[in-house]
Amino acid sequence: MTTTSFPNVTLTTAANVYFDGKCVSHSFTLPDGTKKSVGVVLPSTLTFNTGAPEIMECVGGSCEYKLAGSEAWVTSSAGEKFNVPGNSKFEIRVGEAYHYICHFG
Repeated sequence: MTTTSFPNVTLTTAANVYFDGKCVSHSFTLPDGTKKSVGVVLPSTLTFNTGAPEIMECVGGSCEYKLAGSEAWVTSSAGEKFNVPGNSKFEIRVGEAYHYICHFG
């Protein structure tokens, strides 16, 4: 099931803007201290580096991603998630706007 909302969050109002505006997100914190971000990647091919492990949840659109060390591109659509290890990277290809929630591990 696709996540549609988070109640009672503390939202950082300044946007995180990456890759000349091709990815824009907002960070927020849940009441228990869990940090997440929600955003959109516009049509592009980008490489993201991770510090902590991440779970990318697609809430709209779709993307193809390739984890570090893999040659395979995998499609992720609304309602699907993929895991990215910490201290790693992943490539993402987007043909239409990809709306996501990033769950930090």
